[in-house]
Amino acid sequence: MPLTCRGRVRGQEPSRGDVDDALGKFSLTLIDSLDTLVVLNKTKEFEDAVRKVLRDVNLDNDVVVSVFETNIRVLGGLLGGHSLAIMLKEKGEYMQWYNDELLQMAKQLGYKLLPAFNTTSGLPYPRINLKFGIRKPEARTGTETDTCTACAGTLILEFAALSRFTGATIFEEYARKALDFLWEKRQRSSNLVGVTINIHTGDWVRKDSGVGAGIDSYYEYLLKAYVLLGDDSFLERFNTHYDAIMRYISQPPLLLDVHIHKPMLNARTWMDALLAFFPGLQVLKGDIRPAIETHEMLYQVIKKHNFLPEAFTTDFRVHWAQHPLRPEFAESTYFLYKATGDPYYLEVGKTLIENLNKYARVPCGFAAMKDVRTGSHEDRMDSFFLAEMFKYLYLLFADKEDIIFDIEDYIFTTEAHLLPLWLSTTNQSISKKNTTSEYTELDDSNFDWTCPNTQILFPNDPLYAQSIREPLKNVVDKSCPRGIIRVREESFRSGAKPPLRARDFMATNPEHLEILKKMGVSLIHLKDGRVQLVQHAIQAASSIDAEDGLRFMQEMIELSSQQQKEQQLPPRAVQIVSHPFFGRVVLTAGPAQFGLDLSKHKETRGFVASSKPYNGCSELTNPEAVMGKIALIQRGQCMFAEKARNIQNAGAIGGIVIDDNEGSSSDTAPLFQMAGDGKDTDDIKIPMLFLFSKEGSIILDAIREYEEVEVLLSDKAKDRDPEMENEEQPSSENDSQSAEQITSSSQEVDLVDQGSPEESSLNSQPESLSPADTDNAASVSPSEQISNPMENHETTSLDGECTDLDNQLQEQSETEEDSNPNVSWGKKVQPIDSILADWNEDIEAFEMMEKDEL
Repeated sequence: MPLTCRGRVRGQEPSRGDVDDALGKFSLTLIDSLDTLVVLNKTKEFEDAVRKVLRDVNLDNDVVVSVFETNIRVLGGLLGGHSLAIMLKEKGEYMQWYNDELLQMAKQLGYKLLPAFNTTSGLPYPRINLKFGIRKPEARTGTETDTCTACAGTLILEFAALSRFTGATIFEEYARKALDFLWEKRQRSSNLVGVTINIHTGDWVRKDSGVGAGIDSYYEYLLKAYVLLGDDSFLERFNTHYDAIMRYISQPPLLLDVHIHKPMLNARTWMDALLAFFPGLQVLKGDIRPAIETHEMLYQVIKKHNFLPEAFTTDFRVHWAQHPLRPEFAESTYFLYKATGDPYYLEVGKTLIENLNKYARVPCGFAAMKDVRTGSHEDRMDSFFLAEMFKYLYLLFADKEDIIFDIEDYIFTTEAHLLPLWLSTTNQSISKKNTTSEYTELDDSNFDWTCPNTQILFPNDPLYAQSIREPLKNVVDKSCPRGIIRVREESFRSGAKPPLRARDFMATNPEHLEILKKMGVSLIHLKDGRVQLVQHAIQAASSIDAEDGLRFMQEMIELSSQQQKEQQLPPRAVQIVSHPFFGRVVLTAGPAQFGLDLSKHKETRGFVASSKPYNGCSELTNPEAVMGKIALIQRGQCMFAEKARNIQNAGAIGGIVIDDNEGSSSDTAPLFQMAGDGKDTDDIKIPMLFLFSKEGSIILDAIREYEEVEVLLSDKAKDRDPEMENEEQPSSENDSQSAEQITSSSQEVDLVDQGSPEESSLNSQPESLSPADTDNAASVSPSEQISNPMENHETTSLDGECTDLDNQLQEQSETEEDSNPNVSWGKKVQPIDSILADWNEDIEAFEMMEKDEL
């Protein structure tokens, strides 16, 4: 937890839901980063870390964990650590005392995971209790019916390695059985697999298919299982799937999800960040051209927003704004550089490192981005950041002599753990009977160049990769946001127009209602006057009408997102710029519907001061304290607008309202905007922002520690540079980006503070929309019966308009020309002990917090 400067312990922090399933009280980050230390030539630190693992880590905890995450991070981390420990021992300098202790821990953990495979299908349960296993009353798990394809199909490398290292064949047998079952359940006409599957019946629960979240590492492990184990059946399966991916999902440079039964029909109009691994896998397969194309498209998105959003649309608008410092793009960059020798990819890596140092570096590590549009942080640094990101970026720039072992003798797991290739000839007690059947005869060259010798295929000719990238260099910049994203034209039958478009729909038009009925779409009139639309594909007049109905629902969801955007204001940022923060801490803030609009005016910078009275509901008794400063006021007891007027009359240049609900946080609560009092608020000229309790306490703690704290109120976080550390006014003209049309994914409008009767809620419900041609708002709820994967998360504009990216980059480079982001972090930074002391009060407050308080 890099903002509060302590580790995240399961049960001691408010639950974050499924994300916490990776935590098992087993020193996750320490284990996950063991082999990274050896790659970085930190052999002494590696030896110390191994001793700590052996001394302190307990695998017998009463904790329910994810089988998938525990396998790739902990089991993989132990095996990767063991692989490099025996390598170092053979070299004769380090680890001479080592006697397979990490391997014995890995074996213990492997046996703890085996009960998860006790299903009729052989697919594992998604979760297991480390102490009590499955189904026992005290286990608190074992009732799940579904798992993701990647969760069940990303086990073979670690489990087979464990079997080959120990001679216990049971692990490889169980992992192979799960892979065999997934292969048999593929959709036979398209050769695609769905996202989630029933572990008991084998029925597909979500029938959309792509190469991103939920499926990604299943494909990766089929190819890498062939590389590590030498079993041809894995290669044949991978190539069969790969042919289907390139036939249906790949739409260069995009990779779009489709339906497994109707693969010509797109299932989404957005892509998730996890697919960034796929160019790296294509390099391993030897299909270099589409790898270069997709990677270049992703890089253009990153250049526009510093990081890859968790999801973005086909016209490159932000769909989900978070970025948890994922390493997949860095992984693909490393593999592309290895394949092409093109120094362009070194420049890409340099950009990644500079952005991490400039925007994510905080006193106690690197903080995930809560919103790439505003630059706000989340108190989170996942273990994969050290396990993968550091490893791939170091290897990208490392010369051969910088690494103390031959990296080519190992294969990377999906968590970038290193397993030695000599395992393919060790303890081969598993019979290599080919369980693969019914292969599709492929008429392309998928089998020609697999695992190629890169020196033969790509003789370090940078012009080859450059010629492929060139047509794509402006693909993001030239794509203006469109009203409704058109469905892939192949899905239209013979070029015929759809019978009804969402933008034309009127709930009072009998002809429209008849068309909807034919498409299997029914209307439900709700008590509040809204109309809910539900599609049942089986009620459509034909399969073609069902497709038209699905398309109509997708358009209606897009239309809903756009119209909700118009009613909402974007999130804002509060950036602490004084010593010792220097702009490193960025807090997500809620906007106000009154006062100075930070998206249209220059940001407001000033020192903060608490108002008296603290609630700001009457004339301030300490006007001299807030004069010329940004006033801190507490939520409650009166209107937001009244608070703003009182601090403005006292001479404040801005205001920050801090939630009085102790423990509230933007990490767990939807952002909301402060509304006016129903009267004319044009008299309020200062900017007003809202912070939840957790974010507000960071500022309050800083005041207690340093007395004078300076902040920047803006529409998005500003670049940090040496000038900010010298406490000079930062240049923001070239860095500021219009956020006028950016909207938050979920906002709550409070007219009156603290639950007043006049308070109104404007939550963005996925179903709610208001077509322009009808007075009724329609609520879209695609039925599960058609397995519609289109979640209506709000899609938001990145810029609001197309801009000249080249000019933006040129201007940015001019402002940053004299600044070294790496140097800037070395100035005026306190020792770690001092930093920890700085945050002590905040830490104590969190420790006292009840775990369900949020």
